[in-house]
Amino acid sequence: MTAGGAEPAPLVTGADTGADTGTDSRSGPAGVAVGADARPASRPALAARTRGLRKVYRGTVAVDGVDLEVPEGAVVGMLGPNGSGKTTTIRMLLGLVQPTEGEIELLGAPVPGAADRVLPHVGALVESPGFHPFLSGRENLLRFAAAEPFLSGRGLSGKAMDGAVSAALERVGLTDAARRKYRAYSLGMKQRLGLASALLVPRRLVVLDEPTNGLDPAGTQEIRRIIAELHAGGVTVLVSSHLLAEVEATCTHVVVLNEGVVVAQGALDDLLESGSPALLVSTPDGERAVDVLRDRRIPARLAPDGVRVDLATTPPATVIEVLVGAGVGVDEARRERTGLEEVFARLTHDVGAGSGADR
Repeated sequence: MTAGGAEPAPLVTGADTGADTGTDSRSGPAGVAVGADARPASRPALAARTRGLRKVYRGTVAVDGVDLEVPEGAVVGMLGPNGSGKTTTIRMLLGLVQPTEGEIELLGAPVPGAADRVLPHVGALVESPGFHPFLSGRENLLRFAAAEPFLSGRGLSGKAMDGAVSAALERVGLTDAARRKYRAYSLGMKQRLGLASALLVPRRLVVLDEPTNGLDPAGTQEIRRIIAELHAGGVTVLVSSHLLAEVEATCTHVVVLNEGVVVAQGALDDLLESGSPALLVSTPDGERAVDVLRDRRIPARLAPDGVRVDLATTPPATVIEVLVGAGVGVDEARRERTGLEEVFARLTHDVGAGSGADR
């Protein structure tokens, strides 16, 4: 499925426990499906999927029953406070950490059983990239390219290897620093080189763990551009980030983790509209508009840029019909969406409270 044809997955909040476990599904924001039974029978194709994923380190639960779905062709942002289990989940997806319990499918195949078959189609940047400090950026990438497994019966060698390395360096903006030793790279340059290694050959899935770590605003914009290019080419991207504005600008879907549990996942637009739905009406007669709507028992109040109308029980068309029918001028009307920061705080309850590195 191409990027443009990926069908948005339904937004689900709370633990997707299902009937088999005997546990109760957690409640989520108004208008959002809760629990496994709320999902429709028709589902999009998935690039990654987990069921009951659990990881325990010496008695400490890092990930607890994660049911993750990454639609093909989507850009999925993985969010959560420090210690929420984002990195541990990613490492289990890639076969770098063995789960205590649960099932993992990557590109339709079980992991770790079929890891040797599917991982060549996955590019990843997880935590701090590791390279040889006394080699240049280009020399490091040449070694990565030489180690690339064969894809589609074709490997990287000779001119093809040189071309792939040059293209990857240019793509991440490191052409001018290609011959500089890695030990002289800044943190942002090291992140760029790690991303270049993940993009040496075409991938079906790209997994990025905090890819903008150490980057200046210009570098962050470049990462946004690269993600957009991957998305346009039909590549599935899973990116963990603490920069909510970047997630809102680049992602089509989100997964929110808190204390090792998925508390919401699905299309970003659905998540942003999962709070109290509202219509913002721009009118030259705000006070009269509020009176007219309240007379019809439609909750409304004056706002700095117009009249805010609660849509919990009233569709937008009815609001406009009531106002126009009463002779109230309407200059503009638009749905008001909750900001991702507000939604994130509501779902995690303690945004910013974590003090350690992510689990």
